Amino acid sequence: MTSSSNSRATLFRIAFFVLLSLIGGVAFSGCAFLGDESIVSGKRRPVLESATIEIQADVQAKPTPSPSQNGFESERRWGPYNDWEPAIAIDRKNDHVYQLTTRYDGPEPCKRCAGPYIIFRRSSDGGATWEADQFLTPFRKSHNDPQIEVAGDGTIYAAWLNDYVPGVKFVKSADGGMSWTAPIAITAKSTKPNWSDKPVLAVSADGKDVYITFNASASYVAASHDHGATFSQPIRTSNDKRYWFHTGGAAAPDGSVYFAVTDYSLDYTGDAHINVLKSIDGGANWATTRVDTSKEAPRCDWSPGCYLGFFGPSAVLAIDSGGTIMLAYNAGDIAGAPQRMWVRTSNDGVNWSERRKISNGAPAVNNAFPALAAGPRSGDFRLAWQDDRNGSATAWNTWYRRTADGGASWSEPVRVSDQPGGAPYKTAAGYAFPYGDYFEIAVDADGRTHLIWSEGASYSGRGGTWYTRELSGR
Repeated sequence: MTSSSNSRATLFRIAFFVLLSLIGGVAFSGCAFLGDESIVSGKRRPVLESATIEIQADVQAKPTPSPSQNGFESERRWGPYNDWEPAIAIDRKNDHVYQLTTRYDGPEPCKRCAGPYIIFRRSSDGGATWEADQFLTPFRKSHNDPQIEVAGDGTIYAAWLNDYVPGVKFVKSADGGMSWTAPIAITAKSTKPNWSDKPVLAVSADGKDVYITFNASASYVAASHDHGATFSQPIRTSNDKRYWFHTGGAAAPDGSVYFAVTDYSLDYTGDAHINVLKSIDGGANWATTRVDTSKEAPRCDWSPGCYLGFFGPSAVLAIDSGGTIMLAYNAGDIAGAPQRMWVRTSNDGVNWSERRKISNGAPAVNNAFPALAAGPRSGDFRLAWQDDRNGSATAWNTWYRRTADGGASWSEPVRVSDQPGGAPYKTAAGYAFPYGDYFEIAVDADGRTHLIWSEGASYSGRGGTWYTRELSGR
């Protein structure tokens, strides 16, 4: 080869590697320029390089009564891994309990798979013991924000976020989670929105109607009326420049469907609003009702990784067998001050009762991240949330209350996170910080409440997923 050929080859290789570098840079930063919209979510965090198995964690395989005799079993950690933002569903016909969690370390589902992953587990004895962990689906892109529901015939429906692109995916299982259908992507690169974040799943009792809300800055809903075989093109339900977060949803006995959603400014400053979406025509049209307004959330930068907005309003809802809708959410009346937990009820999702404070009354206590479920009987609702009444920045706990009369009266608060140890971030007073933006609650056929949540050392972790259930139904 001549020297001039060598020079041209060298120049070509240099140009080629420069081009690859440019492509890599665009790919790395491109998520901020998807379509005509930008991703401003503070809800996602990278995998920590130091995320190794926490061998000092105490994992209890079988239940024992709570040390504080609170009517629940002693809380049990799912496993020794770095888990957060779990979900739970119960098949009331056969006592099967299903759970999902987001896992940042541990075994990988495939070579070069990007964590975190969604882990599935099943109990066939009502949550007493658990079968081996399974990966929900192996994909190379990161997994977040799991959702799980069970229809009356036992079919399991699940959704999660497979990175921002392709975004929300959906699967179902007809055999108790032994196998799953091929995933369906709810958004596509060729249509708007071409990315998505934070799904919420609602399923009718017969499983025919499946609704998935998500945000792409704006609020969107996709619907299926063939048991999740196909989904409609997502419908946009907001028309402003704010960021919308869905955190709860349910289908009513009369066929209507509702979602709880909050909206923020793009930098989380200023007021936030608590809203309810409603559809009475199978998701073809949606109406939005603003239920309340909250002042700017308190800051949390004293916890590593935490950002303004993390303690901002989060809203959940549930519908009882009589069609009563209950909405639970945290909100504040003073900018930057700790927020309270509130509940309201409605018969139509549009007209709501006056809000009622359900949380600790002390003004210095932070209250956040509600979880709500309806029990087997009309007027029966179960509510849980996290607060730091035992010591701000050092002692958070998960608390539980219930009502049997639609919210007219409530049981006294029960502290369900009462293990004095079992992980480095736990003490007799509580855990160091809530781990993730949400957790879930479910009720079985016997009326027992099941709770799953995450605790950690800080917003950035490490942490783990914890579970408990009532000793008996009532």
